[in-house]
Amino acid sequence: MNIKPFFALLAPLAFSVAYMAAPQAARAQGSNNIVVGADTTFPPFETEVNGKVTGFDIDMIKAIAKAEGLTVTIKTLPFDGIIPSLQTDALDAAVAGITIKSSRLQNVDFSDAYYKSGLSILVKKNSDITGFADLTGHVVATKTATSSADYLKQHGFDMNDVKQFQDIDSAYEALETGGADAVIFDNPVNVNFKILHPNVKTVGPLLTGEYYGIAISKKRPNLVAKINAGLAVIKKDGVYHQLFVKYFGGDTSGEVDGVLKPAAVAVSD
Repeated sequence: MNIKPFFALLAPLAFSVAYMAAPQAARAQGSNNIVVGADTTFPPFETEVNGKVTGFDIDMIKAIAKAEGLTVTIKTLPFDGIIPSLQTDALDAAVAGITIKSSRLQNVDFSDAYYKSGLSILVKKNSDITGFADLTGHVVATKTATSSADYLKQHGFDMNDVKQFQDIDSAYEALETGGADAVIFDNPVNVNFKILHPNVKTVGPLLTGEYYGIAISKKRPNLVAKINAGLAVIKKDGVYHQLFVKYFGGDTSGEVDGVLKPAAVAVSD
C-alpha cells in the first residue's frame, strides 16, 4: 500500500465529516440553538466586514430568535450551497434574500414572507438601454443560481450573453469596467448600489414581483412555527419596521403587512 496517497484520500474525507459535524456541535450547545446559513455577498441583507456578519436579514433572524428564546449560530456559505445544505441537515435555516419559489418548496420549508422584492435592470448612466427589450445583443451580468438567471432563461435571452458570478459585487464590477452592459438583480440590492455609485441608474419597471422568506430544513418542522411566531412578534413591537429605517433609510416599500403564507406567494420557475 502506498501510504502517502492513502492519507491524501483520508484528508478530504475528514474535512467533509468535520464540516457536517459542525452544525451538530453547534446544536449541542443547547436544544434552543439553531444553525443559520447566510450568503454574505448580498448587501444590505447580508454582508461581512472585518470578519463580522451583519445586515437586515442577520438582525432580523437574531431578533426572531430572541423573541422565541432561541440562540443563533451563523454559518456563511455561497448562495448555491444553501438549499443543498438545508437538505442534508447541515443547516437548520437560512437567510440570504431567498425568493420563495415553487421548486424550492419541494426541497425546503419557508417562513411567512418577510420582504417584497422584484428584479430590476441596472445600467451605466450614459446607457441607451431603457428596458428589458433593449437588452437583446447586450451582455448582462447577474449572480449564479438566482431568480435573475432563471428570469433571463425563461424569457428566451441568449444565455451566451449572460455572465454569471458567485457574488453580485463581481457582476457590478463587470458593469463598471465595461465587461457587461447591464446587471439584472434584486431591486433593493441594485438600489443600494445605485445610492453608493452615482454613475449608474435603474431603468424600466420591475421585471417581477416576488417575496423573500426564511428557508428552513424540512427536518425541522417545529422550527417553522417558531420562526413565524417570532416574525409576528417583531412586527408587532416595531423591531421589524426599525430594520427598514436602519438598512433602507426608511424606505418601507418592501415591508410585508399581515401574514403571507409561502404557498400563496411562491413564484414558478
